[in-house]
Amino acid sequence: MPTYEICIDGKPRKVEIAKNGQNSFTVKVDGKPVTVQMQTDRVTLEKPFSLSIDGRTYQIELPAFDQKKPFQVRVDGTAFKAELKMSTTKTGLTSFAPTHSAPARKPVAREQAVEGAVTAPMTGKIVLVKVKKGDQVRANQVLCVIEAMKMENEICAPKAGSIQQVNVTEGSSVSEGDTLLVIG
Repeated sequence: MPTYEICIDGKPRKVEIAKNGQNSFTVKVDGKPVTVQMQTDRVTLEKPFSLSIDGRTYQIELPAFDQKKPFQVRVDGTAFKAELKMSTTKTGLTSFAPTHSAPARKPVAREQAVEGAVTAPMTGKIVLVKVKKGDQVRANQVLCVIEAMKMENEICAPKAGSIQQVNVTEGSSVSEGDTLLVIG
């Protein structure tokens, strides 16, 4: 699970992020989990966007920023000074945050939704598969690692359960939206 150190108005916070679905995340702030739902499929920095955190909606304004310098974020019109520190995950893989507006993406044809499916959040190559069919997994456990744009990204279990299906092997290529595994 990617881990970041973020200072908000000078107060350090440890933030861990796990993707649960296309627009759904579990975010731990100093160890306390909250459910975050993106209100849009794509966030463009410099344009306000909405987040639902544990059922409450917030309007966010986040300018393009340089990770090495403090920046300002507005939440429901209130400004906060923020500073992002690069961090590494438990396996030593480097985490990252966007530093500028993401280019517009072409729509991706989605496979038919399968309950418990864990899908690829990006196009890349599978460099590590840590589970096999029949394994019991816990929520937020690392299932596999995708390399994309020379960055390794951990794919974590959105829920506890049993691995019903593994559709990838180390070295295989995946496209955004491909079903990697199914948890029952």
